[in-house]
Parts: sequence; C-alpha cells; structure tokens
Amino acid sequence: MRRRFYLSCLLLHFVLVITVSLRDTFSVLAKDFLSFPNSLEKHWREAERAASGLLGQSLPESNPLRQGLTTYLYSAGIEGGYGFFAPGVPNSFKLVFELHYDDGRIQYELPHAKRGAVGLRLVTLLDYIGRTNYDSLRELMLKMLAYSVWQEHPEATTVRTVFGFVREPSVTEAANGKKESYQFLYAYDFAFPTTPTVSPVP
Repeated sequence: MRRRFYLSCLLLHFVLVITVSLRDTFSVLAKDFLSFPNSLEKHWREAERAASGLLGQSLPESNPLRQGLTTYLYSAGIEGGYGFFAPGVPNSFKLVFELHYDDGRIQYELPHAKRGAVGLRLVTLLDYIGRTNYDSLRELMLKMLAYSVWQEHPEATTVRTVFGFVREPSVTEAANGKKESYQFLYAYDFAFPTTPTVSPVP
C-alpha cells in the first residue's frame, strides 16, 4: 500500500514536470520566436491554455486547489526549473524608470548592475517578470526595483516603471529591411515617502 502511494506521488510529480515543460514550450512557440506559419499561433495558444488549465491556473486565485498546486510547483522547483526549452532566441525585455519631480522635471533611468553576475541575474529577473501571468506579483517585483532606483533619487515624487520588450524581426522580415521594434507591455506608477527609510545599523 505504501509503495503504491509513493509511486502515485512520483507519477503526479512527473506529470506536473511534463505539463510545466509543455506549457513553457507552447508559450515560446506562440510568441512567434520561430519561423512557423502565423496560422499555428492560435493552436499554440490553445495548447498553452490547456496546459495552464491542468496546472489549475484557470481557476480563481482564491481557489484552494490552485493555491495548493502553485505552492507545490514553486516549493518543488518545478515552476522555475523546468522551463529550459529554447527553440529560439527570446525577445529582450526592457525596463525604464521615469522619475517625476515637484518642479515638473522628468528623468529617465535604466536598471543597472555593478557586477557582471548581478547583471546576468537582472536579465533573468526581467525575463521572469515578462513571463509571469500574476498581475499582483509582477507589480510587486517592479515596485521593489522602482524603490531601489528611488533610493538613489529620494527627491522624486513618483516613479513610473515602463515595461516592454524589443521585438526582433523574423528572418523574412529582416531580409526585407525591417528593423527591431519596441512593444509596450505594462506601466505602473509608484509613490514613496518623502525620505527613504534607513534601517538602523546594529
């Protein structure tokens, strides 16, 4: 009896791994990263939705089954560890901070890293933000990045984060002279206290 229980758990884990892998693969195919006919995009999106449905992502966020599956996927490392299929080079996600001041000035900042390893993690983070389907999680991550920029410019009253990606042309489009283009995805406005909160040094 115990052996059957363990085998059932192993089978469920394996099915979840395969489902997440398929969902991520269909997601890449649906975003036109390859030279497949455009008529297939609808089928890729339907397949992606079906895989997401099997993972409970079509259920309301307050549904216990969805919460349980999501918790397991993240705690087991499935959600973040099995999206390794790369049939094409993805588009580059871009983030711009628009700092607004009381006197009407607007200043633009880009996210930056002081060390190469941090820069690599930043690119991975932007990719994760671009792929997440949870609006509240996306907003929270962008707010944390905006806060770090605001700490360097505490006189700014609001920070607008503008998130999008650079769409590279397909092989056919590039042969016809088409250049890359910027596509807007999300924008969030954040207001912070008058002065940054500084934690006391122990």
